[in-house]
Amino acid sequence: MSRNMFTIKKLITLAVCLAFVLVTVSGCSTYASFAEEFLSEEKEEDIVRIGVFEPLSGSDEEAARFEIMGIELAHKLHPTVLGKRVELVYADNKSEITVAETAAQMLVEKEVDVVLGSYGNALSMAGGQFFHKARIPAIAITCTNPLVTKGNPYYFRISIVDSFQGVMAAKYVYNELGFSKAAVLKQANDDYGAALSQEFSDKLASLAQAEVEDVILATVEYKKDTEDYEKQLLRIKASGAEVVYLPCSAEEGAEIIKQARKHGVDALFIGTDLWYDESFIETGGRAVEGAVFTTFFDAESSVTERTEEFLAAYRAEYREENTPHSAVALGFDAYLLALDAIERHVDMQKMAERDPEGVKSLMLRDVLARTREYVGATGSISFDENGDPIKSVVMITVENGDFKHKITIHPEWEESESS
Repeated sequence: MSRNMFTIKKLITLAVCLAFVLVTVSGCSTYASFAEEFLSEEKEEDIVRIGVFEPLSGSDEEAARFEIMGIELAHKLHPTVLGKRVELVYADNKSEITVAETAAQMLVEKEVDVVLGSYGNALSMAGGQFFHKARIPAIAITCTNPLVTKGNPYYFRISIVDSFQGVMAAKYVYNELGFSKAAVLKQANDDYGAALSQEFSDKLASLAQAEVEDVILATVEYKKDTEDYEKQLLRIKASGAEVVYLPCSAEEGAEIIKQARKHGVDALFIGTDLWYDESFIETGGRAVEGAVFTTFFDAESSVTERTEEFLAAYRAEYREENTPHSAVALGFDAYLLALDAIERHVDMQKMAERDPEGVKSLMLRDVLARTREYVGATGSISFDENGDPIKSVVMITVENGDFKHKITIHPEWEESESS
């Protein structure tokens, strides 16, 4: 018998056997149903899908890597929820808005339960419309633009908005330092600096129960790419302000403070989390000693049980003793908060079975919105009516050429009926 004939006979025998199996197996009229019933290792309902909506390539790939590290670290520690396997479904938005729309649609088609990401405000907003339409809750990790969550009830965020840093900086100035007079130095035509400065000024005035012009002794602007700040700094000096609010980048802030000291300005400079970079100390040297800035995470001071778990897992996984990037901790919290909401969602469903009239909504989005004082690696997290977190802000200072924890400012808030 030729080899070809032998092969054909083998194929016919295999086909007959397969047909026999399909006919004799109860309830399986097709091979697909047979495979699903007997060959599949786990059923669809045994999997929870979490979408990872991130730029896995493109210009934002490197920055997004920290968020992904945090998500994957938490997933490795907690790969299941309610006895079900958690599957991470990746969607690469390639750092491009048009691609972000396609990537978001893909996650919707995959029927993920929750979405995490994206790095980049514009990318998150591009995908947000699709998550909103599909009623899939999403949690941004490091996005700080208010527009990511505003007007989209399905988008939440784990990091504080930029402007909130201005509010907490004002509380530090008034409550901790006892000052009610300050100056603002900001870059002209800069939305970031404008928003933070406005919140700082308004909050300081509110705390002092005065008008803004009575507490802000001078508001001085400089143009982008300015190299000599003498004119602006002399105006600050003449105002007599003991505190200067300076929302800008690390290198720019350091250079301004260096020049300020040369011109005899000895006021306390307060900045934002952008200063939490080694370039601030490298550029500023001794001039930035004592400078203070707000940030949302400091591994050595924001210690909860979850922080300790995070740090131990991070150092074991990456063999690093250095302080992890804050975005890693935020990604870690975003994943765990998603699992917590899923667990609470199931509890709500069980409650509805016992008391149908007592449960207003069974949507996962609404359960997530009711998050109150969830303890994560980055501290306690509660959501306001916009889906933005209400959480503590850490004040960091420069001491002996190193970043040191100064104080943690805790917010006050009241339960809202709408939330």
